[in-house]
Amino acid sequence: MRTILRIFLLLACCFCTWLACSYHNQKIISKIENANIIVISKQDMQLNLINYKGDTLFCAPIAVGKAYGNKQKQGDMRTPEGVFKVVDIQNASKWTHDFHDGKGEIEGAYGKYFIRLKVPGHKGIGIHGTHVPESIGSRATEGCIRLNNDDLERLVTLIYPPLTVVITPSVMDESLNLKK
Repeated sequence: MRTILRIFLLLACCFCTWLACSYHNQKIISKIENANIIVISKQDMQLNLINYKGDTLFCAPIAVGKAYGNKQKQGDMRTPEGVFKVVDIQNASKWTHDFHDGKGEIEGAYGKYFIRLKVPGHKGIGIHGTHVPESIGSRATEGCIRLNNDDLERLVTLIYPPLTVVITPSVMDESLNLKK
């Protein structure tokens, strides 16, 4: 009987300690400006904006790089994997891009905004809109993360730099990454 009582008291102490630490950490985190995080899953083709409590504030389907694996060099058509920061949100409504499909420069190819990410060793990586909404849910980009334009416009109202962005690989990306 004493053993059971000791175990119960030990568990109660552990629970109280955990509860106190959890409350303390939550108070600290809630004071951190912009404690939200974007998690991009190349496996699920999904972008989630998550707050410090773990609640999903925003969720949208995406398109990612045409090629599997982690970004190695400019032009490899791969979306980088890892932890990055939003450094700027730019008006891209007048930007053009030539997709080398014979159609020339396309105005509005990025939607209204370009959410620029700081990706060490690489330039021009970001989250943006599209002029081809049917590409969402596929591997269609040159390395950026593509959203439907309405989703992009909603996301921009919810974030500001600096914001952490985590991009996770798909199973196929991971198997290719392991071969290198």
